[in-house]
Amino acid sequence: MIVSFKETKMVLVLLILLVTITGCSAKMPVSSNEDHSSTDLPQNTSPTTETGNETPLAEVTNIPSTPTVEYDPAWPDRTVTSSNGHLVNSCVPDELRDKATTLTTSDGVYLSALVLGSGNKGVLLAHEQGYNICSFLDMGTELADSGYLVVIPEYRNHGASQNTQEDLQPIDRDADAALSELKRLGAKKIFLAGASCGGTTAIIAGVRQELPIEGLIILSSPAQCGPHDAIPSVKKIKAPSLFVFSPGDYGGSIEKEVRKLYQTSGATDKELIVDESGYHGTDMYHKGEHGDALKSKLIDFVKQEFN
Repeated sequence: MIVSFKETKMVLVLLILLVTITGCSAKMPVSSNEDHSSTDLPQNTSPTTETGNETPLAEVTNIPSTPTVEYDPAWPDRTVTSSNGHLVNSCVPDELRDKATTLTTSDGVYLSALVLGSGNKGVLLAHEQGYNICSFLDMGTELADSGYLVVIPEYRNHGASQNTQEDLQPIDRDADAALSELKRLGAKKIFLAGASCGGTTAIIAGVRQELPIEGLIILSSPAQCGPHDAIPSVKKIKAPSLFVFSPGDYGGSIEKEVRKLYQTSGATDKELIVDESGYHGTDMYHKGEHGDALKSKLIDFVKQEFN
């Protein structure tokens, strides 16, 4: 009995020691995992924590991320290279040249463009044929400073954009490329604005893309520009619209064209503005006697319809 008791006692002692050792060894991996997880926790949780305070991509990005491309610009004597390596018209001030990017159209043409401002409200500013990216630069910078994401493309065979050999230029694809860039940068809705044939193609391309159209500004735009007919497309734009022309522009032919667009427009909230300056496109507000007032009206119209 005594021996049995001692043996029993020794067994109990051994069991206690075994439990203690096992418990310690079982805790070691847990302790190690806890240390590891505490190291990983900031890595795993900080993006989630910061997401609520993060600014959407378009609101923090106004430096283009498109790759640089080598090509022959249409006007090499007016083309410079930005600090980011993109070709840009020398008319663009030094401080804005780093906003230059290169767009690629659906038919493989390279376009110089400016990306200004930020936000999810995108604005397309499409210049007239024979002009350049700086036609809308002043209006673009004011809109960008007011919180809008603005893309100003320079159309093919103009300025720092690629020189091509086409007779009937598919310039509607240039507007397509600019609208695609707005969407890529995070625009959720868009405003279309264009001068002369730039306005014609902005209408056509605007209807083809998927983002909601908040408004339309047309400056001296023909209903038909070469092979591009904006009549079927402008019927589909229901957003508030401004149509501006100057009497005598191109012998009065531009007035007839703009009136066609105005009359065919699908918008119920639309206005036809007669500018007496006699100038064409953006020259109406660049050179006209009441140009500042006209430009202010255009900018206020964009803000009003977006807000």
